[in-house]
Amino acid sequence: METNKYEKFARNKTIPPELRNVILKALSFYPDLLDVKIDFEFNEHIRKSVMQAQPRYVSMLRGRKRRSYLIKISRWFSLKGKKMPIHELPEDVLVGWIGHELGHITDYMRRNDWSMLLFGLGYYTSKSFIIAAERVADSFAIDHGLGDYILATKDFILHQAGMSERYIRRIQRLYLPPEEIMLMMENKPVEDE
Repeated sequence: METNKYEKFARNKTIPPELRNVILKALSFYPDLLDVKIDFEFNEHIRKSVMQAQPRYVSMLRGRKRRSYLIKISRWFSLKGKKMPIHELPEDVLVGWIGHELGHITDYMRRNDWSMLLFGLGYYTSKSFIIAAERVADSFAIDHGLGDYILATKDFILHQAGMSERYIRRIQRLYLPPEEIMLMMENKPVEDE
């Protein structure tokens, strides 16, 4: 039996078995999250999205370095009007989606408790704040080498999933457009090997 080459990224993580391989693959792009406690959980009632990253509220009292996080994942996805288990989506799409959520966690880790409180208020009260937060998460994912996966996710949502026009307009309004992602990927500094 072949050992998953990404298994070391499972440290301090709770992961549903159905998504283990794609989550570990996404985590492999974020070695800085290795020691961070993150629970990936299926959730039946996520409002207006497929996945959500947030700090565990009780951990907010422990300070930035000891916070833990939760990524809620919708168990079901409606593909062209048919309900299907989310783990049956294409791997690249899931890696990109999870990579985006990990971008949120990277952003949260930079913030002190007061900044996190203001972030939460801004996210729930301001569309321009949401746009900025979603673009920051995409930027972190791209900076961590997930640009092609983010593009695959965007392409899937905008052209393949059969989403409603309303949802597509929301995605186009809130998230980086594919052209901007490609430009960011082209301008990404090459790291020394």
